[in-house]
Amino acid sequence: MHVPDVSVVVIVYNDAERLSTAVQSVLDQTLHGVEVVIVDDCSKDGSYTVAQELQAAHPGRVRAFRLPENSGGCGAPRNHGIQQATGSYVMFLDSDDVLERNACRNMLEAAERTGSDLVSGMCVRVHLDSRWGKTTEWYPWIYSRTRTLESITEYPDLLVYDTLSTNKCYRRAFLLEQGLEFPVGIHYEDLLFSAQAYVAARRITLIPNQVYFWNVVEKAAAKSISNRRHEIANFVHRMEIHRRVDELLAAKGHTDIKSAKDAKFLKHDLVLHLRDLPLLGDAYRQEFARLANGYLAGIDPAAYENVTYLQAICAYLLGKEDWDNLIPAADAMTNKGRLSSPLTERDGRIYWCDQHVDGPDGAEARRILDVTEQGFHTAPLTSLQLGNRLTSYADDGRGTVTLSGAVVNPLGRIAEDAELKASLEFRARRQIGVRSFSFPVATVRHAGDTIEWSGTADIGGTVRPLGIIDAVWDVRLKLTAGRDRITTRVSVGGVDLESASRLRVRPRLTRLVSDRFTPEVTKKGNLSYVLTAEGAAAVRTSGLINHAIHGKTANVVKRGLRKALRVRRSMGSGEQKVKLYHEVFSKLPVKKGTVVFESHMGKQYSDSPKAIYEEMVRQGVPFEAIWSYAGKPAGFPKEATLVRRWSWPYLRALAQAEFWVDNQGFPLALAKRPGTTYIQTWHGSALKRMGFHEPRTKAQGRVGQARFQAAVDRFDHFLIRSEHDARTLAKAFRLRDEVLLRTGYPRNDALVEAQREEAQSGERVRGPLAAELGIDPGKKVLLYAPTFRAGADGAVEGFAFPFDVEEFADRLGDRFTLLVRTHYLNSVSLPPSVAGRVVDVSRHHDITPLLALADGLVTDYSSVMFDYAVLDRPMVFFAYDYEKYATDIRGTYFDLKEKAPGPVVATADELFQALAAFEEADAKYAEARQRFLTEFGEYDRGDAARRIVEKFFTRSGK
Repeated sequence: MHVPDVSVVVIVYNDAERLSTAVQSVLDQTLHGVEVVIVDDCSKDGSYTVAQELQAAHPGRVRAFRLPENSGGCGAPRNHGIQQATGSYVMFLDSDDVLERNACRNMLEAAERTGSDLVSGMCVRVHLDSRWGKTTEWYPWIYSRTRTLESITEYPDLLVYDTLSTNKCYRRAFLLEQGLEFPVGIHYEDLLFSAQAYVAARRITLIPNQVYFWNVVEKAAAKSISNRRHEIANFVHRMEIHRRVDELLAAKGHTDIKSAKDAKFLKHDLVLHLRDLPLLGDAYRQEFARLANGYLAGIDPAAYENVTYLQAICAYLLGKEDWDNLIPAADAMTNKGRLSSPLTERDGRIYWCDQHVDGPDGAEARRILDVTEQGFHTAPLTSLQLGNRLTSYADDGRGTVTLSGAVVNPLGRIAEDAELKASLEFRARRQIGVRSFSFPVATVRHAGDTIEWSGTADIGGTVRPLGIIDAVWDVRLKLTAGRDRITTRVSVGGVDLESASRLRVRPRLTRLVSDRFTPEVTKKGNLSYVLTAEGAAAVRTSGLINHAIHGKTANVVKRGLRKALRVRRSMGSGEQKVKLYHEVFSKLPVKKGTVVFESHMGKQYSDSPKAIYEEMVRQGVPFEAIWSYAGKPAGFPKEATLVRRWSWPYLRALAQAEFWVDNQGFPLALAKRPGTTYIQTWHGSALKRMGFHEPRTKAQGRVGQARFQAAVDRFDHFLIRSEHDARTLAKAFRLRDEVLLRTGYPRNDALVEAQREEAQSGERVRGPLAAELGIDPGKKVLLYAPTFRAGADGAVEGFAFPFDVEEFADRLGDRFTLLVRTHYLNSVSLPPSVAGRVVDVSRHHDITPLLALADGLVTDYSSVMFDYAVLDRPMVFFAYDYEKYATDIRGTYFDLKEKAPGPVVATADELFQALAAFEEADAKYAEARQRFLTEFGEYDRGDAARRIVEKFFTRSGK
């Protein structure tokens, strides 16, 4: 008898409808040596009958088993499947999911090639109730490339994050030898089984292939185990599994993995339950705190350094059982960006709350509760999402509702003498046209650290929903405080809506479908209303209602409305815009002399596109300039035509432009017409690997790589500063040599000129920018310009100073003014105590004037180092995470430590010492700076913009 290569254990419980689809995904595998082992957990429906039918239809390939009694979880049926499997390898599949067609073949090939006990591939969550076919890859950074581990200690992230058992292929002999089984009688069994397998495996291979499709229904009537977080037993099971994993790691001496796992517990497992706290009662909260705090006591303190400020605050306040401050913090964590606490200030620092900071453990409280860096005290009030808590809810049982609430007033920034006005807005979530109704709020007043309000809305007499399409309505409070206009969502908090009446409304289409507004709480804890049927509509016969909803007339109305909604939605969708760009706009004639400029995807008026534009203006070139902007058009040239990125005017401008000029990339999906010339200026020489040199790009597969290749093939001309760019960027983008323009960067022309003038006169001319920033003329100016950091999932991390900025101000503030310029993907907030000595210049569009102003540069790996080299001024490289940065999945083109034209330091103390010896470093590294400029900026001669304009835009050049 032939032994199967892979046995796929399919477990099922009361899922007769979907079992066949899961099994068919196994039978359709491109690897033929696969058997299916179905284990029914004593279902009450026809699941086992379906399993027996599949066995009969596929003899020798499908075998069906049934447990004598229901186990209540996934562990027992999977364990039975392991015992019944005959394949060399074992995989697990749930009856409501499916395998990718090549999953078994890809995983078997990797296992046999490497001799691994365990092979893991990428899981994809498929959101079945998403209108747009939404899918989410499960921790994709783990699977960016093929890698083989001799021990889980080589890559702890795998155990910490990917705790699934179903996206893996296990050598069956390995499972039997190690006695690996799922725990029975407890939920979250995957976490423990996966940890045991990772720790026991002598070799693990990861492959960058999708293998498992996890079907998710967010709005399912019957919630899955992991979605029943409001049940305290659910949390009991989670805690027990985590304790068992901790015991396993401790027994094996894996302390580093334990610390990483603790951080993940704080920012994932604990957060899942904290989000529900505002909506749960006191009894649940007390038991939750008892269970959680017992576990938190054993958390590695270092784990708190690797979570967000709100995650750390919530864990700390939970430990104190400070519900008054924890509930707002949990609300803020659920509603990203919301400020739900009034804050407090101590000695120039801002804290989440004033409790604990002056207590016996005040030092720890201040460390964790400090939110100064979040900038709540300096950001414009209108940019803050202020928390707005519902304090009471009442209705008249018919159509009128009275709401009261309190809006957070952080640090009293809404002054007591500010004139207050407010209105309640009810807005349809799905709209055809603008569907909203506003009601003035009768009472708005200052109340200490909140703004209290109360208002009555005659919903029955005013709100007119359509009745079929606009089923959900959200509630917002629009507050005017002096000149500030603030819009907030209304969070329900602890207000009980169970006894609330269903308010009468008059739908425009038919009252047979819906005639009531029912208050509900959204997933994020905010107040909304849902259209339901009651009253006259509900008391009529079910046949009449069914006819109203499904009858011919109603169907005609619904089809018309849905078609109108689809047209409106699709007209604004990216897919439809791309389609019209190619099918309509690209058929229009190219407009000679039209140039579309864009810098950093419309975020700035800056860089080489700006330099080229201004050179064209200076030379009086006749042309129509169109600038793309994202967000707001402030700071862009008023003389040019401004178009918002991805708007219809933007697409039409690109389709008809004679020239495209940008430094990063116009939307990848937009093809360039043959009559359009694309000048790609780019935005910096490369230290870190780019394009096709990145493993992530290689892992995209043929389709993804082809899409990327098509995007870079649009470049007609690509500007470079040196032959280093030709060897790196040009090769990474697979550009032909004739595409390269060896002109240098137009943005650096001003720097070349500044260096020449300084060399000739021997004087540093600071210009008006220094006065604008209020810089003391007696101090040197340092510019701190780090690059951004990305997490393991590729997401951009928030900026945090890698040194104590207050210590810098105290130690060196009498000699230097420090300008802080974060990457355009980041933002920064400075403590009030450093005012005048440290200045945030991140909002300045163009970095070039800042470079010209600075007497020295402090950076890490930012490409700004190559530009600043033109000025022949001192540089210090604060490479505090160099090993991690230089050896991550992308890698670098050269060793910075070998070629850096300035000291490379790894600690804050070394940084301060290097800056204290600023003049010494200037002389010591003079030759190194010249070598660096020769290698990386040989074509920066100060005439790049002029050469580009003369080549492409003047009559003599064309």
